[in-house]
Amino acid sequence: MMTSLRKSIAIGMTVLSLGTAAFSAHAEETPAQGRHAHAANKEEAKAKWQEHFAQRQQRLHDSLKLTAQQEPAWATFIAAIKPDMNAAHPDRAAAANMTAPQRMEKHLEMAKQHITKQESHLAALKTFYAVLSPEQQKIFDEQSKRLHQHRRGMMRHHH
Repeated sequence: MMTSLRKSIAIGMTVLSLGTAAFSAHAEETPAQGRHAHAANKEEAKAKWQEHFAQRQQRLHDSLKLTAQQEPAWATFIAAIKPDMNAAHPDRAAAANMTAPQRMEKHLEMAKQHITKQESHLAALKTFYAVLSPEQQKIFDEQSKRLHQHRRGMMRHHH
């Protein structure tokens, strides 16, 4: 018990010292460097996410073993569900200057846009799903279930 407590304390101190060092390094940056680094990190994260999306889609494509006749439906489906990485994101600074009703209206507007996008994705999914054989549908169902479970786990981790 004492050994495990010592290990926990040692690990905690290491994490704390690394966090302090990272915070100090960040604090020494000029504001321009910080903004530039943030923009570069956003672009890097966007590129990494797009690569991850493409890899997931390729794995699904490969596991479905699509026929030549199904390929156009696949291409249409992927084009319809591909996230718009250039979509406008909420401006936190602008939101901070809004009244509570204005913020709620903005939130509701964004939720409606999200629902519209999801309805479009559903229509594309149904069209693609209809051209799959029962075996392919089973594979698609299983892989999309795993992806949904993975996303739920990630959302819990981030909140």
